[in-house]
Amino acid sequence: MALFLTILSGVAWTAVYICAILVGFRDKSYAIPAAALGLNIAWESIYAIHSLSTRISVQGIINIAWALADVVIVCTFLRFGRRELPGFITRPLFIGWAVLLLLASFAVQWLFIVEFDWDPASRYAAFLQNLLMSGLFIAMFAARRGLRGQSMLIAVAKWIGTLAPTITFGVLENSPFILGIGILCSVFDLTYIGLLLWAKRNPLALSLS
Repeated sequence: MALFLTILSGVAWTAVYICAILVGFRDKSYAIPAAALGLNIAWESIYAIHSLSTRISVQGIINIAWALADVVIVCTFLRFGRRELPGFITRPLFIGWAVLLLLASFAVQWLFIVEFDWDPASRYAAFLQNLLMSGLFIAMFAARRGLRGQSMLIAVAKWIGTLAPTITFGVLENSPFILGIGILCSVFDLTYIGLLLWAKRNPLALSLS
């Protein structure tokens, strides 16, 4: 059961990343919120390297694939992200902010590892940044006033990709913390899915806002 849920999560999140790359280039934007993207690429690259240096596992292989996909998503952010910001944010300021965000993301991941050790840190950090991402997707929808740079596939696959490890660690391994954070993720993810459905059915309402 645990292996099936691990693979399900891996497939779902891989779909998120592939779709985010395609949507990013299609809409000339970025499809993963910036803060969540920084934390994601830091988490996935750190744990991918850790897996390669210790033991190869299914999750380790998945982490490598995710880290490589995140590199491309970061490219869409660096190429198109400046357009999402106010005019007074110059290109050098944007690049400086992106570098600071990336460095802070790596620092946060290392602090989790120092505080909790590798296995607990990987879970706690992953679920907390997942909850952050869920909230930021809703904020992205509101800021962009519509569907630009977003996709129903991303929303649904993110929900499934989070629900699977919530069951693994929260239910099967009896972690109240992960179960609680996972439930909150589902609440936010389903809210975001509902907003996307509403936007598809009411495009005029968005154009008048």
